[in-house]
Amino acid sequence: MSDIIRVLPDSVANQIAAGEVIQRPASVVKELVENAIDAEAKNIHVLITDAGKTAIQVIDDGKGMSETDARLSFERHATSKIREAADLFALHTMGFRGEALASIAAVAQVELKTRRETDELGTLIAIAGSKLQNQEPVSCARGCNFTVNNLFFNVPARRKFLKSNQTELSNILNEFERIVLVHPDVAFTLHHNESELFNLPVSPLRQRLIEVFGKKLNQQLLNLNVETSMVKISGYVGKPESSRKKGSHQYFFVNGRYMRHPYFHKAVMDAYENLIPAGEQISYFIYFEIDPANIDVNIHPTKTEIKFENEQAIWQILAAAVKESLGKFNAIPTIDFDTEDMPDIPVFDTSGYAEAPRMTYNPSYNPFETSEETSYVPGTGNSSSGGRSASTYVPNFDEPSVPDNWESLYQGALKPDLPESVPSETPEATPTEPATHLLATAGESSAAGAGAERAAQHYQFKGRYILTSVKSGLMLIEQTRAHIRVLYDRYLAQIVKHQGTSQGILFPEVVQFPASEAVILESILDDLSAIGFDLSNLGGGSYAINGVPADIEGIVPATLLHDLVHTAMEKGCGVKEEVHHALALVMAKAAAIVPGQVLSNEEMDGLVDALFSCQTPNYTPDGKTILSVIPGDDIDALF
Repeated sequence: MSDIIRVLPDSVANQIAAGEVIQRPASVVKELVENAIDAEAKNIHVLITDAGKTAIQVIDDGKGMSETDARLSFERHATSKIREAADLFALHTMGFRGEALASIAAVAQVELKTRRETDELGTLIAIAGSKLQNQEPVSCARGCNFTVNNLFFNVPARRKFLKSNQTELSNILNEFERIVLVHPDVAFTLHHNESELFNLPVSPLRQRLIEVFGKKLNQQLLNLNVETSMVKISGYVGKPESSRKKGSHQYFFVNGRYMRHPYFHKAVMDAYENLIPAGEQISYFIYFEIDPANIDVNIHPTKTEIKFENEQAIWQILAAAVKESLGKFNAIPTIDFDTEDMPDIPVFDTSGYAEAPRMTYNPSYNPFETSEETSYVPGTGNSSSGGRSASTYVPNFDEPSVPDNWESLYQGALKPDLPESVPSETPEATPTEPATHLLATAGESSAAGAGAERAAQHYQFKGRYILTSVKSGLMLIEQTRAHIRVLYDRYLAQIVKHQGTSQGILFPEVVQFPASEAVILESILDDLSAIGFDLSNLGGGSYAINGVPADIEGIVPATLLHDLVHTAMEKGCGVKEEVHHALALVMAKAAAIVPGQVLSNEEMDGLVDALFSCQTPNYTPDGKTILSVIPGDDIDALF
C-alpha cells in the first residue's frame, strides 16, 4: 500500500496561510501600512480602487530594501525582526511572522518597487499567485511602492464572498483609523477612486483624534494618565454626558498595537456605573505601555487579541485611573462648598432701635350686622351708619345678580353626547333594583355608537398594558411593543415604495460622521430619503439635516441618524432587504410611545385597531411578545 501523506506545494500552503492572514482588502492595507511603519516611514500614502478589489497601492518613504531582501520578503516566514524564539517575547515592531507578503502574493498580482537611500537604482519585482513574473532594476524613489491588483483572482470562491464596495471600504477605513491613531508622528493620506478621504499631517495625539473623528469630539474628552512599575496608561476617556447607545469610539492600544479586550472594557465601564444610562456606551482611547515580555501577541492570526501576564492587577489600575480622571475634571456631580462667590449677608446690629409696627382698626365694626343702619349700597355716596368709613361695607344680598332665564344660555351644553338609542336621562338605580340594565342598554346601541362603546371597553394598567375584553377572555397588550409593530410595518412600506413624508426644519442641523461611517451613510441615503430624511452633503463627513420624517416628534435627528448608520454597518450594506428591515426597526423603536405614557380611550382604540391590521400582530419584528390572552375559565377559577 502506497504512502498517503504528502507535503503540500508552496503555492497551496501559501493560499492556506492567506486564508488566515488575508481575509479581505482591509487585511492587505493593514499589513502593508504596518510594514511601512516598521520601515521607519514618515509619509505613507494609500490609494484604493473599487474598495480594494481592483487595486491597492501603498507608498512610503521608509528605509527600502536591497535586491536580495526584496526577493526574500515574499518567501514564507522570511522576516528581519526575528532571529530566535526568545525574540517573540521582546517584540517592538508591528509585523514579525513573515507571512504577510507571502500570503498577499499567493492570492493577488503584486508589484514592488523599492530602493534604499544608499543605492542608485532600485528593484522591481512582479509576482502573481506565488510565481515570480519579473525582476529587474528600476529607477524609483527611496522606500517601497507596493501595488496589489485583482485580489483573490485565483480563488474565485473567496472573491465571491466579499461584501459590497461600501462595506469593504468601511472595513479598510476602520483598519486605517486604528493605525493612524497610534502613530500621530507619521503623515498619512488615503484616496479612494481618486477621491481624498484622509489627509493627516504630523500632529499631537489629541489633534489626530479630532482630525479623524470630527471637532465635536474635542469637547467630550478627558485626559487619562497614570504610570506604575507594571504599566503606563495614557489617553482619553469620554465625559459621561457624551454616552450613546451605538457608535461609541472604543480603542485599546498596547505598545502601539490595536487590541480587543472585553475584560479591560468592563473595567472602564464599571468606572461609569450610575453616571450613564443603562445600555449606553462611552468613547475612550486608551494606550498601554508595558514590557513586551509580559504580553503575548501571537495568540491570534490578526494579532488583535493579546494575553497579559497580570490582567487582574492592570484591571484595577485601569479602573482607578478612569475614576481619578472623572473626579479630577469634575465629570462627577459634586457639592461645591466654596464660599468665595457667595453674597454678603448683613449681621444683626443690636445697638440699633427697631420700632414696632402700628396697625389701625375700627372697634365698632360687626361683620354679622345686617340691619339697614349698617348697610351700604355702592353708588349712593352715603351711609346710614353715621360716621362709619367704607371699611365697614356689607354687601346687599337682596340685589339680584343672576338672570332668571339662565338655563336657556346653557341649553344642550350640559347633556352628554350619547347614541340616539341611549336615553339622555337615565333614572337612578335604587338599592333594590340592580343596575345591569344600564350595560344592557349600552350593548344595544346602534352602529353609530359602536366606536365609543368599543373605546370604553379598554383600560390602561400601570401605563404599560392595554386591557380589552375578547370572546375567549381578557387580552393584555403591551402598548410600546404594539406601537413598534405598527410603526415598523409603516416605515418598511415607505422604504419599499418610497412614500415617506418629510417635514422641513427651520434651522438645519449639522451632523458629523467619521469617514468609515460616512461611506455607509452614502450607501443608505436613498433609503433614508424614502423614510423622510432630507440630507445635504457639506463635505468632510458633514451633513445638513434639512428635513426629518413627519412623525418623530421629540427625537434628536442627529442621534437617530447615528443609530441608523451603525445598524447598517452591523447588517452589511450588501444585503438590501436586511438593511431595510433594520432601518425600519430602529425608526420604529425611536418613535414608539414610551412605557408609562397615559393614553386616552380614543388613542388606545386606534392603537388596537392598527395592531390587528398588521400581518403579524402577536410579535414584534425582533420576536418579542405583544399580546397575551387570559382565558375566561382561568378568571372564573379565581372566584
